[in-house]
Amino acid sequence: MSWLMEHQRLIGRAAWVAAWVGLVVGQLHALSRFATADGAEDLELAATAAWAVPAAKALSPLLGWGDADLVYVTYGKIWFPLFLAFTLCAFVIYKQRRPGRWETWVWRVALTGYVLACAGVFLDYWTQWTGNYNVLFQVGWIVTVPGLVLTMVGSTVLGITLLVRGSAPRLPALLLALAIPLAWLILQATSLGNAVLPVMFAFGILGRRLASGSAVADLPVGVAST
Repeated sequence: MSWLMEHQRLIGRAAWVAAWVGLVVGQLHALSRFATADGAEDLELAATAAWAVPAAKALSPLLGWGDADLVYVTYGKIWFPLFLAFTLCAFVIYKQRRPGRWETWVWRVALTGYVLACAGVFLDYWTQWTGNYNVLFQVGWIVTVPGLVLTMVGSTVLGITLLVRGSAPRLPALLLALAIPLAWLILQATSLGNAVLPVMFAFGILGRRLASGSAVADLPVGVAST
């Protein structure tokens, strides 16, 4: 069992690190998108332009090393390992809980969304190696859209369920419950991949507890599995 616990702790650490890497590198990917023909219109949003324009000038060496679309798909490759990290952590947390019938189905919806989101970002970016998009980019988008919808809806219902059940810690459940409004706010200032950051941090926080050996499926005394 010790090897299993160490494996789970490694997944937890990876999820915690992935959340912070996504917070930083995700903005670099957003800046690379704004430099493309399709992404330039995002700068029409005041909140986006306020930080993106000066940041693009300051970080120009990191953005101007190649064709704008090539830079965009290159930085986009960061999302697959980051999504994979929080998805694996979510599976570990699910296995450690004592979900009843309702919570089990909520977890299944959320986990399906996470897996589809992983597949989508893999197809979006890891099948593209030049600035000329091949057909798999469109296939990736077909997978990404339902993946993100299920991720947002599943995370929201999962977060509400965990809050109602009194699961601890509370912050991850709150982040999941607010996934949709937080995603909307994030999209006013940055790109689509960053909309999943609240979910990433929710499982990152749980992952950190997992890595430290703390309980991640606490239920208050007297609360039974339903």
